[in-house]
Amino acid sequence: MKEVGIYVHIPFCKSKCNYCDFTSFCDKDGLIKEYIKNLKIEIVDRGNQTYLVKTIFIGGGTPSYIDAKYIKEIVDTIRENYSVDEMAEISIEMNPGTAKKENLKNYKEAGINRISIGLQSANDNILKQIGRIHNYQDFLNTIKMVREAGFENINVDTMIGLPIQTIYDAEDTINKLIELDIPHISVYSLIVESNTKIEKMLDKKEITLPDEEMERYIYWFIKRKLEENGYTHYEISNFAKMKYQCKHNLDCWSQKEYLGFGVAAASYEDQTRYVNTSVIENYISNIEHNERYKNVKVEEIQDKTAMMNEYMILSLRKLSGVNIRKFMAKFDENPLKVYEKQIYKLSKLDLINLDINTIRLSKKGIDLANIVWEEFL
Repeated sequence: MKEVGIYVHIPFCKSKCNYCDFTSFCDKDGLIKEYIKNLKIEIVDRGNQTYLVKTIFIGGGTPSYIDAKYIKEIVDTIRENYSVDEMAEISIEMNPGTAKKENLKNYKEAGINRISIGLQSANDNILKQIGRIHNYQDFLNTIKMVREAGFENINVDTMIGLPIQTIYDAEDTINKLIELDIPHISVYSLIVESNTKIEKMLDKKEITLPDEEMERYIYWFIKRKLEENGYTHYEISNFAKMKYQCKHNLDCWSQKEYLGFGVAAASYEDQTRYVNTSVIENYISNIEHNERYKNVKVEEIQDKTAMMNEYMILSLRKLSGVNIRKFMAKFDENPLKVYEKQIYKLSKLDLINLDINTIRLSKKGIDLANIVWEEFL
């Protein structure tokens, strides 16, 4: 059986965060019921019992914003139309401002076994600056509810490079998560995307951000702090205790196939990358009129070279780097020869480290990760 992951996009939010450029809506609640109905139709239409689903990730948007009965219906529909591994990792994203005890019970009954909570910062003033709908106490209440519901596999998202954030704010946030014994912590750098509210706030000089040097200092401070407390830094932005690495993301970074369901959801299957329309009304209408093909746009059909390039880029996200033997087994090519010029250049710039088995980003390479990846394109 072909092993795949599944991503399900829930595009509804109570409020849009100031930095968010994902496909999400805070003014279209009237479409929730209709959207879920058509989302399930898409899952049924694309169903394939010969696919073994190893992971399911329900993201958004804010999946915890909608009624949990819809989440259970989605997971049940996947189980009815695909072969889901008994040990599958099934994750859902949750905003502390929308967490409910009764919803967590339904998640558990649906077979969800991993909760990913968006905290971003333990500083309430920073949370207001970035447009979050919760405060730190809401987060503590959410953690309590999640654990009382029986969930052990918990991720917490944090961010650095935020308005008014200092090293002391970042240290306080990480110390609190360590004290709470959170098994998986993500640390993302703020990226100011075009046409977001935070970009407009910066243009108007309503806020300022820490400079790049300070942002990098905070990153390395957090890395050291977490590693000293038993966390493995396994991907540029992710840290986990033993057995709590995110399987869904690891599979994506290993270039394994995945199916995306819902508006704006991306898929990677048979060397083809395609994405659903980001217009929710079109998504619904096309399915209702039995014209689902109109929702799909093919972005790339990969040849061997494109696959190898992508494999290198994705593998360099992992701190374990590119396993040379695995690359050779997958492509029947030696990456040291295929990328000889690029590797030589990056080595001279001290951006990667080499040994007989692996190609890894160096400390300097991690700081300049986007530049390093582009060298392989």
